[in-house]
Amino acid sequence: MAFVRVCGLDELEEDTPKRVELDGTPVSVVRTGGEVFAINDICSHANVSLSEGEVEDCMIECWLHGSSFDLRTGKPSGLPATRPVPVYPVKIEGDDVLVSVTQES
Repeated sequence: MAFVRVCGLDELEEDTPKRVELDGTPVSVVRTGGEVFAINDICSHANVSLSEGEVEDCMIECWLHGSSFDLRTGKPSGLPATRPVPVYPVKIEGDDVLVSVTQES
């Protein structure tokens, strides 16, 4: 699993998603409740950026139709989305946030 530095911890505002791209994969990085999560930035229902949505209670809401996704699992909490979005492992090293979008072989 290859981890890549995406930003400094101090660059993440609480409950404010930050969009990054890793190996062509759009990722939304979110700091909430003292933890940092990385989730695919594209809504599984409408193909729009999740990083433009609101974060509350470890959920990120799609701004277009209101589907919310759990930042820990990627699972939607209700309609209109029915499919989860991928989540990615995060490591904090010092003040650096590292994310891996590669699969283990």
